[in-house]
Amino acid sequence: MAKSKIQEAAYDKIGDLVEHFASQIEALKKKQKEAETRIMYINPLFDALGWDIDNTKLRLPVSYKDVIHEDELKIGGKTKAPDYCFTNYGKRTFFLEAKKPSVLIKTDTDPSYQLRRYGWSAKLPISILTDFEEFAMYDCTKQPKENDATTVGRLKYITYDQYLKEFDWIWDLFSKEQVVKGSLEQFAKADKKGTQSVDYAFLQSLDEWRNLLATNIAIRNKQLDEDEINYIVQMNINRIVFLRNCEDRGAEAYGKLKDCLVNAKDEGAYFSNMYRLFGEADRKYNSGLFDFSKDTLSKSVVIDNKVISTIVSELYYPKSPYEFSVIGAEILGTAYERFLGKVIRLTAGHQAKVEEKPEVRKAGGVFYTPQYIVEYIVKNTVGKLVEGKTPEEIEKIKICDPACGSGSFLLGAYQFLLNYHTDWYTKNYKKSRNVKDSPLTPEGNLSTQIKKEILLNNIFGVDIDTQAVEVTKLSLLMKCMEGETAASMQTTLTFERVLPTLDTNIKSGNSLIDFDFYEGQLDFGEDKKIKPFNWKQAFPQVFKQGGFDVVIGNPPYVEFKQLDIQIKKALEPKYKTAKGKYDLFIPFIEKGLQLLNQNGVISYIVPSMFIKRDYGKEIRKYIAENAQIQKLIYFGDFQVFDQVTVFPFIFILSKNKTYQTSEIVLFPTQKGLNHFAVNKSLNNPLNDISLKYTISTNHFDSNPWSLQDDAIKSLKDKIEGTPNSVRLQDISKYIFVGIQSGKDEVFFLNEETINNQQLEREIVIPIFKGRDIMKYKSSWGGTYIIFPYDKESNKVIDENRLKNTYPNVYRYLKERRDLLKGRDYFEKSNKLWYELWCERNFQKFNQLKIVNAEISDNNRFYLDSSSFLGNTKTFNTVLIDDWKNQYLYVLGILNSSVLEFFHKQISVPKAGGFFEYKTQFLNHYPIRKINFNDKVEKIAHDEIVKNVELLLKINADLQDESDAKKKEQTQGRIAYAEQRINEIVYELYGLTKEEIQIIESQ
Repeated sequence: MAKSKIQEAAYDKIGDLVEHFASQIEALKKKQKEAETRIMYINPLFDALGWDIDNTKLRLPVSYKDVIHEDELKIGGKTKAPDYCFTNYGKRTFFLEAKKPSVLIKTDTDPSYQLRRYGWSAKLPISILTDFEEFAMYDCTKQPKENDATTVGRLKYITYDQYLKEFDWIWDLFSKEQVVKGSLEQFAKADKKGTQSVDYAFLQSLDEWRNLLATNIAIRNKQLDEDEINYIVQMNINRIVFLRNCEDRGAEAYGKLKDCLVNAKDEGAYFSNMYRLFGEADRKYNSGLFDFSKDTLSKSVVIDNKVISTIVSELYYPKSPYEFSVIGAEILGTAYERFLGKVIRLTAGHQAKVEEKPEVRKAGGVFYTPQYIVEYIVKNTVGKLVEGKTPEEIEKIKICDPACGSGSFLLGAYQFLLNYHTDWYTKNYKKSRNVKDSPLTPEGNLSTQIKKEILLNNIFGVDIDTQAVEVTKLSLLMKCMEGETAASMQTTLTFERVLPTLDTNIKSGNSLIDFDFYEGQLDFGEDKKIKPFNWKQAFPQVFKQGGFDVVIGNPPYVEFKQLDIQIKKALEPKYKTAKGKYDLFIPFIEKGLQLLNQNGVISYIVPSMFIKRDYGKEIRKYIAENAQIQKLIYFGDFQVFDQVTVFPFIFILSKNKTYQTSEIVLFPTQKGLNHFAVNKSLNNPLNDISLKYTISTNHFDSNPWSLQDDAIKSLKDKIEGTPNSVRLQDISKYIFVGIQSGKDEVFFLNEETINNQQLEREIVIPIFKGRDIMKYKSSWGGTYIIFPYDKESNKVIDENRLKNTYPNVYRYLKERRDLLKGRDYFEKSNKLWYELWCERNFQKFNQLKIVNAEISDNNRFYLDSSSFLGNTKTFNTVLIDDWKNQYLYVLGILNSSVLEFFHKQISVPKAGGFFEYKTQFLNHYPIRKINFNDKVEKIAHDEIVKNVELLLKINADLQDESDAKKKEQTQGRIAYAEQRINEIVYELYGLTKEEIQIIESQ
């Protein structure tokens, strides 16, 4: 491929460097100087590749320089940080570690191990090791180990005399224009075997340290209770991590923690030494992290030397894979978020046991908000608010996360403000001769004082979990420490301590429940669990200004059935939106709006189901009455969170109702995404794979929200308002879900089990599962269910009769009684131990009915005349008497492309392009009535019926057909019949060619 002029110039420049290096190589090796190699060869090499190496061309603010150089500060015989960090407008893309020419890069293990530690710790996909003579590219996604050979993780190795031959490879990967386009993203895929990201590895380390400390403290300190042990373990891990972080960043002398492992005259000496070190840190930092007026327990706690020695040794080179100099506070926060999902419990014998918190177990784990989501929300809230403002104006802005967890959103907001202030001062501030008074350091970073002021003026948070609050403080303090050195802190120490205390900004309490919870309380035992919190008392200065300017976050997703009864009793009288089967994030939206001042903005990432489901009516109404929607970002079935199927969306709401239009951002379905894994790894998928448009704010009210463009919304509205149509719920006796057993592994059977157990078939009935139901056919999978009810009265068969009349079924159930008794909430009901959790009515099933699958990627309706039951993944529609002769016609309408299009506009998406087909959505289907006195309409009706009859018959026949050719021919007949039904339905609903094209393109 022909080279561009820029590439040709780079090629020629690199050729000159190679030629010059060849002439000087022996002299360079004798001089043993790395700096000369960097200046003469490495810098010009990457300058040729388009990088502004010394920020002399673009003169960007320090936050957005192309390349960040690290001074060679030696700590314990190793460098503080990589020699070069190449960025894409401030975001790290790869590291480069430079060596002197005498170093044997191909075979010397220390440099490659060091480089991989840097890259892995910073979560970068690749990094480079070079002395110009040799050039090695390393995969940094795999955790480095001390004894790894130089070949481990090495993706490419070339020597300087191959640079021109490999020019295209070098340019395509490492030129600035290609890196900005995402050339390195292919190496960030998460599907590599043997990879473990730094946040997950650090989580494992945290878990191990917690186990070590908890086990030992519980044994050696019998006087401590659970809460005290949890507090001591958490606080001391935080302190160790903080100080170790300071060491690698040069703010503390390297090895201070390791120096505590001396003079071990008795057990507990190492921790006593460490406790004294913490006392020094308190005098130096004043952060609250080392405040022993609050922590009165650590002073007297006994921890064995071996435990402390194990933890500390795992934090230092070469055993430790972690380079804290490049691990961002956000990465540590990811690990801590999951770490907080567990708690230390004490057994009766005072043994420590670490287990998941009940709320985490019910939710299926802890899920950290991806960084690109945090950045997007911050940029579109905090970013819009501070745009064009001076630091003095920004001082008044108050930002809050009411469920801050480990502090990811507050960290994102703080980082944004740090960058903004750095840029502003770089452009507008005339440097003072007195360094102490300058907002910028000589290196162009914000001064310690300015960073503290921003943190105290602007950042606020609340969480019910005390441990989470401490982690948020830790994360913010470590962010505040980034860029600090021993020299910068020495300057600060002449005036005041380095860090602020965050006790007035980050607080623990229940964001949703106020002090009025105490009214009428005689037993205050619930107080500890509920943790009432008064916002105005906690943040008086904020509410003197009318409230917060920005509320951001990812509030907890706790389903209604998992909410504690005391929580429900406290929430429901206070929140207009806490109605029906609400999720906990619903009142968090209401509270968030209440916390704002009149011009405030709120943005959350929350599950999207409330925009369409019935339980979301009250919150939709509340938003419409109390705010205006600035922007909605709808992900559809794009999976934002790793290892969990949640369908979230982002909203940005303004308290000030001045917006006339709302911006809608839509992701395509997974089916429309090529290279999905690659897209997920991009810095911000929101900027890469989305469709944007605007609609009127008047579009949003208490009715389900449609987030489609005007053409699709207009078509959906037209179908819904088709003249002479009725809703499916108006022509149905009932639309009902199938049976819920509460313990399918007991009640659901196959033929083999029935025969082996000799179960009485009178109360063992065939049952459909969702996967058995297709369009115009069923494919029963051979599943039966024990139905211990009288089929006429639907009353449960009493135990004596069950035992005497159906002895084998009774024996089978009794053998599994413990399993049946263990069903959630079952013992609180009046049901007998062998009943189904939700049995439904047999007679409802034992009639002509239209059956559909609950989850499907298309409309799949089948007409069933059997007495088969259905499980919870099936829904059943029985028509009223006036329509009892219209089943075939209605079936054709339900399976048509028109109603499939309509359904996807009103339903909730699931993974892989699937949708929910539940009663609340089926109810709204518009069914076109036929005027049988109109000859054209009657002909249309009869042709639909004829084709439906044909489809039912040939689909049934097809299941028994073994001849491949006949099968192919039959499929053609099916396709034609379905197409003909669609054509007729288009006419009945009055659709134009353009509208039909929209439906068929979906």
